[in-house]
Amino acid sequence: MSTWYECKVRYQKMDQNGKEKKVTEPYLVDAVSFTDAEKRIHEMMEPYISGEFTVTNIKIANYSELHPDENGDRWFKCKVTFVNLDEEKGVERKSNTYMLIQANDVKEAYDAIDKLLTGTVSDYEIPAIQESPIMDVFPVFDKNNEIPENLTPLKDAEDVSVN
Repeated sequence: MSTWYECKVRYQKMDQNGKEKKVTEPYLVDAVSFTDAEKRIHEMMEPYISGEFTVTNIKIANYSELHPDENGDRWFKCKVTFVNLDEEKGVERKSNTYMLIQANDVKEAYDAIDKLLTGTVSDYEIPAIQESPIMDVFPVFDKNNEIPENLTPLKDAEDVSVN
């Protein structure tokens, strides 16, 4: 399971009028710790930012799932409420979760969630979808899920049995 960290990066950005201004933008990084998140956001942002930048904040993001779509240009934070029946007490229990969906607009995000959850065991509601300020997402593996050179796929590793 991935742990996503929201990292805020402050740097000089050229606006539409050609003037430079300081901006702080949030990015999402898949990492194993806060230290790893800071290291990874520096590695990921260096090719894109000319000049200096600082990481001003890092926090654990509360997304249970993340669904990228190459055709989408924005990220949407979607609140999904799962409705379960507590058979012992005979009452409905609701639990909320947040998903990050990449889409072009709210309708596309809604349709993507609906498609993802169709056929699930629990009933669900989608009470809120809002555009997220997240600028980009950096998973551990690239989009082709290529394994980094320093790691060996389990299927290629030697069979090691534990006694």
